Amino acid sequence: MPKHQPRDPIRVRRLIFRDETIVRTNVVGDCLHMSWTADDRQLAALCDGYGIAEDPRHTFNSRLLEINGGPETPVFQEVAGYPLLEPATDAPRYYGFGTLALDGKVFQFLNTLNNQFVGGSGDTAAGTGFVGAKLIYSPDNGRTWCNQDGSSPVHWERWEERNRDTMAFFNEPQDAFCLLSILQMGRNYEANRDGYIYVYGPNGNLEGTMNELVMFRVERDRLLDRSAYEYCTGVDSEGAASWASEFDARKPVHRFPSGWVNTKKFAHAWQPSLAYNEPLGLYMMANYGIGSAPDGNWFGKPSYFGFWTAPNPWGPWTQVHEEKAWAPGGDTKARGYQPQIAPKWIAADGKSFWLVWGDFQGVTDIPADDANRLLEMRRASDMVGATKFGAEVIARYMPHYSFNAQRVDLELELELG
Repeated sequence: MPKHQPRDPIRVRRLIFRDETIVRTNVVGDCLHMSWTADDRQLAALCDGYGIAEDPRHTFNSRLLEINGGPETPVFQEVAGYPLLEPATDAPRYYGFGTLALDGKVFQFLNTLNNQFVGGSGDTAAGTGFVGAKLIYSPDNGRTWCNQDGSSPVHWERWEERNRDTMAFFNEPQDAFCLLSILQMGRNYEANRDGYIYVYGPNGNLEGTMNELVMFRVERDRLLDRSAYEYCTGVDSEGAASWASEFDARKPVHRFPSGWVNTKKFAHAWQPSLAYNEPLGLYMMANYGIGSAPDGNWFGKPSYFGFWTAPNPWGPWTQVHEEKAWAPGGDTKARGYQPQIAPKWIAADGKSFWLVWGDFQGVTDIPADDANRLLEMRRASDMVGATKFGAEVIARYMPHYSFNAQRVDLELELELG
């Protein structure tokens, strides 16, 4: 089996952010995990929003969009067959994260919260938020969708139905692998050569574990079979990884800086975006930490942003960029998070890519009366009213809670050796 090594000893010296290329779109939502299909569409998993602003038909926790056109003028539309999941105050929530287009299929992991967050209060302490991940898939490029066991339509499990038989991961030690990201390797995963899918996530929900990166691999035709998952147990001095089928054998392959995990709301930090830069033979990773307020609440100050490269999916990861007050385009009010490397928008020569992100700025400006009114509409199952009113509130107070994009150039240097 071929090793993952760059064809040339190339490394990235620094990133150059092209502020003049920043694109703001009409998409309302966040998270935006992306993949690239065989039929040349780019998919984006959108959470907590209204989709395309001109047509806010639903409020939802998870939606899937397809993107056509280039990064300067992207054209969005909903993937029509994706199962609708509207927010509810008496049922678990599911948020689409790691997404992979592979051989005419689309796979997606959705993270789920525990019942202490029900009702939208959001006052839970870190560690009491995400407790598992559900896996769904489409066998026909997004037209129809199935549960992990192949049954259809997709079933959104109630509280008492969630367990390790119905979820890919549930109530694992430290709540590891609740927030999953999938390595992107070109169109239809065609840049992959070793036959494995690589999946990553935080090692827990607290400071000290959430900033530990753990990972597993699985043969590309066995993603639906958790018994086939192999967890990385370490990387030796020569950069070779070891693997084991036992969950508890996992070990972190990287540690992110401490001090960037919020302690109020549910902890939300260090969910990476990873993509293979095939022209350069490098793996790229973007990640963020939450800028907490003094009381531990999220988005009290600008986020941390970092960028790393590696010769293998498991590392070793070399940091080439760090911002401790991430301000895209020089906007000091920005509260950027969930940076995503758009897999289709990596340049043909590998020397630039487009970074996509969400921005939570303005959330603290929403009047309590408006927030309470929106919550009451949802409790009363007035989803039409909640959609219309919620879209108006977001447009007024959080104009960049959206799909934001920017070109990033890579300044390279040739390593000697």
